[in-house]
Amino acid sequence: MITAYLTHPDCALHHMGPEHPESPQRLEAIRARLSLAGLLQQTMQADAKEACDEVLARVHPTRHLNALEKCLPKEGIITLDSDTMMNPDSLKAARVAAGAVIRGVDQVFKRQADNVFCAVRPPGHHAEAADAMGFCFYNNIAVGAAHAKAKYGAKRIAILDFDVHQCNGTIDIFKNDPEVLVCTSFQYPFYPWRYLRSEWQNVVNTPLEVGTDSKEFRRIIERQWLPALHAFKPDLVMLSAGFDAHRDDPMGDICLEDEDFYWITHLAMEIAALYAENRVVSVLEGGYNPKTLASGAEAHLKALLGLPFTDVP
Repeated sequence: MITAYLTHPDCALHHMGPEHPESPQRLEAIRARLSLAGLLQQTMQADAKEACDEVLARVHPTRHLNALEKCLPKEGIITLDSDTMMNPDSLKAARVAAGAVIRGVDQVFKRQADNVFCAVRPPGHHAEAADAMGFCFYNNIAVGAAHAKAKYGAKRIAILDFDVHQCNGTIDIFKNDPEVLVCTSFQYPFYPWRYLRSEWQNVVNTPLEVGTDSKEFRRIIERQWLPALHAFKPDLVMLSAGFDAHRDDPMGDICLEDEDFYWITHLAMEIAALYAENRVVSVLEGGYNPKTLASGAEAHLKALLGLPFTDVP
């Protein structure tokens, strides 16, 4: 497999204070681990470009984009909600995060890569059409999906979200869109406290009880996601890759291991091989223990590269 690894130095410019868990150190932890493991060197590395207003406006109203720009401070940090803050460079970082997913979509449709991992921040899956929240400003994966529809005529896009939190933003944007299937596993009951009921035919909500372990997680995913995916037959598979469902992550109470992230990535690749000519675009979402974030990302990248899983301490 040819795996592209997309990121940008500007992703490190956004910060929300020294105690905030969504910090620039997250990407550095991933980069250091992947380099040490010799995996980064096996990828096709490139920098993202900023997403322009035109592509962002496919999923976010222009008035919302303008409102975010008006909020941007000239110095210091301002608060949008109890979780989400902005510094002067926050939207620059958010634009390259969304831009990475756009470039990733371009790469898989132009056959420059089989699959792509976008190692970016801030995350995006909580950003609703007109509401920044949950550390998120623009919905990165939704921007990429809308780009795939507009530029490449994609008609069946599957978005698989395995973060410990539900992708309320992605659901808000694509609910009732027959061209997008959203499958989301998440701890329940838990933040974001909205869209938790399955009210739309194109959304597969998979709530997980506190303490859900590897065996139960895999059983539920196979039972709930696989029938929907085989019926849908996606021409593009996109992953909201959150690693905060790891047993040692401080943000949740789901008990997954690194090998589970390898397993679900491999499952997504099997679906892509059947229906989507191997096209997989993955974008980083959560993961707030630097060690398990990095080891989870390593397992994820091994699967994307077509390498066997090996448990490295």
